Amino acid sequence: MADSTTGPNPFEKLRSPLEVGGEKFSFYSLPGLKDKRYEKLPYSIRVLLESAVRNCDNFYVNESDVEKILDWEVNQSQNAEIPFKPSRVILQDFTGVPAVVDFAAMRDAVQRLGGDPEKINPVCPADLVIDHSIQVDVSRSADSLEKNQMLEFERNKERFVFLKWGAKALKNMLIVPPGSGIVHQVNLEYLARVVFSEGGLLYPDSLVGTDSHTTMINGLGIVGWGVGGIEAEAVMLGQSISMVLPEVVGYKLTSVPHPLTTSTDIVLTITKHLRSVGVVGKFVEFFGPGVSALSIADRATISNMCPEYGATVGFFPVDEKSLQYLRQTGRDESKIAQIEAYLRANGMFRNYNNEAQDPVFTQVIELDLSSVTPCCSGPKRPHDRVSVTDMKTDFGECLNTRAGFKGFGIPADKQASTVPFVYDGQEYTLRHGSVVIAAITSCTNTSNPTVMLGAGLLAKKAVEAGLRVSPYIKTSLSPGSGVVTYYLRESGVTPFLEKLGFDIVGYGCMTCIGNSGPLPEPVGEAIEKGDLVACGVLSGNRNFEGRIHPLTRANYLASPPLVIAYALAGRVDIDFESEPLGTNAEGKPVFLRDIWPSREEIHTVEEEFVIPSMFNEVYSRIQKGNERWNKLDAPEGMLYPWDDKSTYIQDPPFFQTMTKDLPKIQGIRDAYVLLNFADSVTTDHISPAGSIARNSPAARYLAGRGLTPREFNSYGSRRGNDAVMARGTFANIRLVNKFLAKPGARTLYLPANEEMDIFDAAERYKSEGKQVVILAGKEYGSGSSRDWAAKGPWMLGVKAVIAESYERIHRSNLVGMGIIPFQYKEGENATSLGLTGRETITVELPQNLQPGQLVTVQASGGKSFQVITRFDTEVELVYFRNGGILNYMVRKMLNNA
Repeated sequence: MADSTTGPNPFEKLRSPLEVGGEKFSFYSLPGLKDKRYEKLPYSIRVLLESAVRNCDNFYVNESDVEKILDWEVNQSQNAEIPFKPSRVILQDFTGVPAVVDFAAMRDAVQRLGGDPEKINPVCPADLVIDHSIQVDVSRSADSLEKNQMLEFERNKERFVFLKWGAKALKNMLIVPPGSGIVHQVNLEYLARVVFSEGGLLYPDSLVGTDSHTTMINGLGIVGWGVGGIEAEAVMLGQSISMVLPEVVGYKLTSVPHPLTTSTDIVLTITKHLRSVGVVGKFVEFFGPGVSALSIADRATISNMCPEYGATVGFFPVDEKSLQYLRQTGRDESKIAQIEAYLRANGMFRNYNNEAQDPVFTQVIELDLSSVTPCCSGPKRPHDRVSVTDMKTDFGECLNTRAGFKGFGIPADKQASTVPFVYDGQEYTLRHGSVVIAAITSCTNTSNPTVMLGAGLLAKKAVEAGLRVSPYIKTSLSPGSGVVTYYLRESGVTPFLEKLGFDIVGYGCMTCIGNSGPLPEPVGEAIEKGDLVACGVLSGNRNFEGRIHPLTRANYLASPPLVIAYALAGRVDIDFESEPLGTNAEGKPVFLRDIWPSREEIHTVEEEFVIPSMFNEVYSRIQKGNERWNKLDAPEGMLYPWDDKSTYIQDPPFFQTMTKDLPKIQGIRDAYVLLNFADSVTTDHISPAGSIARNSPAARYLAGRGLTPREFNSYGSRRGNDAVMARGTFANIRLVNKFLAKPGARTLYLPANEEMDIFDAAERYKSEGKQVVILAGKEYGSGSSRDWAAKGPWMLGVKAVIAESYERIHRSNLVGMGIIPFQYKEGENATSLGLTGRETITVELPQNLQPGQLVTVQASGGKSFQVITRFDTEVELVYFRNGGILNYMVRKMLNNA
């Protein structure tokens, strides 16, 4: 991949020797710059600087880029563009399958255009974790884990075979087989290097990943964030990330948490706080003496939620506790010694109690940890924090408030509605606020032994007090790794969790991604009969409308112990102080305070049972695989033998019409508005996720291929089939399109004013040679960083989006697919400009288009206004001119041949 235009590194003089434990290493010494500005840099920016120094070749990375980063204090607010080469890439199989599909398709394209297809290989190390999404079809049984995993292996065998081909055909890619755990936790507990050693050269671990919660690794002092699968593929091919030098908000933590406070309470408090401050597109770096009171698992929980407070990273520099965690998780002592020696030598090791080490920040905000109280977030957004003491009142207000993020608009005479139903021969009653899903689910909290053991101890005390969870509530426990199973079992709490229905059902994204599985039929019928606001309570990080389950209109994020508490109560509108969870065998009331374990009690159990041997035993199996994985027979060869009959893996259309020569820039001409949105349309609304509805275009496609509904599987499992994913784009039942009165996956075909499925309307426009665009409000594309949230609209023919503002990763993904992200000028939007969405849109683009350039939109009916072209860097413009990142990479391979 080296270019003849690259030159020697002008900073080679900074390469210095370092001896650790008798071994000789070298590193690029940043203190060797002898520049006072370095001592003031935030620690996260030091990582960007080191990458620029080490990779400087005056072609991809210039000396001027190093100077820009060194002068961060001045340049942070100047939209200064810099390149960044992460040390590695991490993929989960949801996005890993499309990545490998794209690599296979790119090889085909390179061969078709006369190049060497073998050049399409990962250059940057890539770790792909198969943490396949598990549909919780079986729960509340001792063998639920085995049954769920067996079902998932049967459903996903074809894509597993494809990934196994990729592991052999693509160099420099590690595949972590299914059943090992969820990507973020495997990354934290096993894959994280903290410091790389390559050929004796030491340098910081850094990464990008194909999920927005890649930021979880920031808790261990590793700079990493989520990018789209499209951008990750370019990084794997050796391309730098082009980014704007970020502002860094210093978040100072003081004091220590209250004994009843969990890390979940802290992160939900921080999420709301930072949302109100406004940190979108910025780095957040934590400092202050309060950080020392937080374990690495606590810090990882806070970093995991970074996308919910909107920052690019939520970074905790490495300190002594980081090294302790590496020992606890079974890392090699000699490796830990290298990490410590390198970070100390390069001024990257932190003592949070030493104010003299505090860098300069763009802005400093503070939180007294002792002020944090137990809380949840909901009912529809992760940053809508509600104190547990206010939950009863808040839920009542949500029923009253008109439909919106904090309201359901239930008429006063319907708020006391109850619906009786019979389940397993016993009668129960549902009402507004009834809990029907309670899930301790993998992403945010299950890396944290404190909250997991806290949940286990609470379950033990609840069972001993004679409490139980109503059997109709869909309960589940999906740990992030096998280590969690190990310490729950060894500490003796597993039987008590199981007695309350929290059986381990698998390792992977489950309820948090909408794979809670079906509710019992009588429960679903009762909810629909009474038009009830039924509730889900989960320990995940996302609760956007329509994400968790179609029948749970209210969903609350909570700590694992609180998930169990609300399951025991059977409702969310409870005042735990004055109302009991239930009664014991003597008929006496049992309150939450009676069974809540103390922090000291939890830590005693944690110190005894969370030990290095557990991590070593669990992760030693990764290289060996498992029996099902090892039996898979994958194809051989450099090119993948596509099967036209496959409903899982298809050769995508992204490169089928591309040419070797660069096309001219094309504007927008007489485009119709496919969809007309207000604010906060998330990638959960855009990208196909969860189960495939039986009346959807995707279901009709699969039925036409001879599949029955039970074989449809989920959208996540079918991400390698563009025909399914295009039909599932914008298929969320809660999607609000201003063209229509009711939410749903429908729109108007404007020339005939005819309502139809979105996919069908897009196909009709396409067949008639008509372009389409999307109108949107603020925060378009917030949520998970899903590549199909950009690929899907591209396949629907969307040429541009005009929005008030964008979520960072989604805007980048749109650029990566060649879709133009236009942005209204400050203070303007569709309403203020008098747009109805029924206009046709024309935008002329100059051939010498510049980043951030203002261009004029001509709308039919005589309307005219200016918008900002949100290509933020020159590199993004290069991608757009090529029709997207991957097209650019194919042409680059051909031109370097």
